[in-house]
Amino acid sequence: MKSNVIKALLACGVCMASVACGSKGGNVEQTAAEEKPKVTTEVVHVEKVDQISVFTGNVEGYAVNNITPQSSRRISRLLVDVGDHVKEGQVVAEMDESSLAQAKSQLATDKAAFERADELYKFGGESKAAWEEAKNEYELSQSNYDNLLENTTLCSPIAGVVTARNYDNGDMVGAEPIFVIQQIRPVKIIVNVSESLYSYVKKGMGVDVTLDALPDRTFEGKVSRITPAVDASTRTFPVEIIVTNSDEVVKPGMYARVTMNYGSRDNVVVPDRAVVKQMGSGDRYIYVYQQDGTVKFQKVELGRRMSDRYEITAGLADGDEIVVKGQNALNNGVSVERVNE
Repeated sequence: MKSNVIKALLACGVCMASVACGSKGGNVEQTAAEEKPKVTTEVVHVEKVDQISVFTGNVEGYAVNNITPQSSRRISRLLVDVGDHVKEGQVVAEMDESSLAQAKSQLATDKAAFERADELYKFGGESKAAWEEAKNEYELSQSNYDNLLENTTLCSPIAGVVTARNYDNGDMVGAEPIFVIQQIRPVKIIVNVSESLYSYVKKGMGVDVTLDALPDRTFEGKVSRITPAVDASTRTFPVEIIVTNSDEVVKPGMYARVTMNYGSRDNVVVPDRAVVKQMGSGDRYIYVYQQDGTVKFQKVELGRRMSDRYEITAGLADGDEIVVKGQNALNNGVSVERVNE
């Protein structure tokens, strides 16, 4: 009797252990299923993407002229001021004329001496050496007078606007120019363009120009000059942009952004949130969903950024399904659960 009871208890214990073990195994499988990372995916496609680059630079006068005499002189009278418009050839300053008066007197003396020598030489009354000496003295005086005349009455060689004045009436002119005159119709902007774009930038191509000082306007510009050499230290080349500026609202010194459009290309476009940066490098990756339920860590090349999207120039194909949410819990080759809405 007692042995039968013991056997019954042992059998019950074995059954309970079996049930317990079976229950534990089921929990492991259920937990493993629940631990699959949940991701949101999106199928991406090829789109036409405008090839646009933006460069920055400062506005400059199309031509800049420093008005100053060749030698240090005293200013008699300034005829224009900062902000004034001047015409080509307009007198802008008059210098002290004392040196000019002396040069004029010397010129008259040397001219008369040469005329006398010339008359005598024609009739054999003067040697050729004396005639040549008188002629040289006269020509030297004429050149000196012309030079002083040009540097006594100072004219603007360009039509433009006076942007700087460094002296007052009566001052002696030193190292600084008296005036700076800039031609601002048109103006120019010089930007440094990456060498990878050298074959795309063409003389005469149109560009858009925006200015921080005039945020509500976009100006039309045109490529006027392309430097035929690349700077080896920066891997860029200077490009000159011309803006007509007929209303003169664009001023020298303004900060400008130049947008160049090289046409369009067909490339895959993805949401920016899908792009993952690998720690310790500049490489960019995207998790691509595979048919077997795993994800592949795919390196990609980024092109243009468009608001919240990126152009992909290499690494993805039309129709690829990529992970756009849940990347933080992923590794290359891991199985995932899609939870697309």
